[in-house]
Parts: sequence; structure tokens; C-alpha cells
Amino acid sequence: MAAKVFESIGKFGLALAVEGGVVNSALYNVDAGHRAVIFDRFRGVQDIVGGEGTHFLIPWVQKPIIFDCRSRPRNVPVITGSQDLQNVNITLRILFRPVASQLPRIYTSICDDCDERVLLSITTEILKSVVARFDAGELITYLPAGQSLLLQLPQ
Repeated sequence: MAAKVFESIGKFGLALAVEGGVVNSALYNVDAGHRAVIFDRFRGVQDIVGGEGTHFLIPWVQKPIIFDCRSRPRNVPVITGSQDLQNVNITLRILFRPVASQLPRIYTSICDDCDERVLLSITTEILKSVVARFDAGELITYLPAGQSLLLQLPQ
């Protein structure tokens, strides 16, 4: 009699564990300051951006791609020429974050490391073009150490 009770408890426990595993694989969490894009194996990247919280997905068919949408700093050191052909060693500190509504497009066209691929080259070229407008003396006069220069990146 006791063997049958333990056998039924074991079957119930196994069924509960399998069900819990399936439910656990159907949930994913998006932390504060992050956004999620869903990749579907049949339909590709979905246009809907998931916000913070716990969300459902179809296990083994959909996969969440989590993006950090908080402002992050990055230092970009550049050695470039000024207007009077002097070499200038300048470091640009930028704060960047992706636009949450554009995350599916960013993921499909650039991938998830946009700061490494695109941001570095864009800021380097813009910084070189801005520095080339000034003489080395003007750069020292207008931008003492620690002062910020605001550059607007094209959209």
C-alpha cells in the first residue's frame, strides 16, 4: 500500500517538474533600463519592443534579445590634424543610448553591438571634421582640459 502511494507521489512530482520546466522556459525577464526584441524562428525579428517586466514567449520557437537602453559613457581617443596641420590628440567622451522604438531595425541591420561597430566610426569622423576647422591654438584656447564640447550626431 505504501509503495503505491510513493509511486503516485513520484509520478505527480515528475509531472509537476516537467510542467514547471515548460512554464519556466516560456517566461523571460527584462530588467529596468533594458528592452527586449523577440526573434521568431519562422517570422524573423518582431517589430514589437518589450518593456520591463516578465513576459511570455513560445519555447524553442522564440528567443528574446535584450538591449541595454540606459545612457552609457564612452571615451573615443583620436589623433587628428588641425587647420594649421598640427597633430592634435583629443579624447571625446560621449553618452549614448539606443532609441527603444528602433531596436528591431538596429538589430536586423547592425546587430546588437552597435556601439562597437557604428558609434566608434561615426564619432571619429565627426570629431576629425570639427577639429579640422580650428587651429591648434584655438583648440587650446576654446577647449581647456576638462571642458565639454557638444556634438550633435546626424540622424
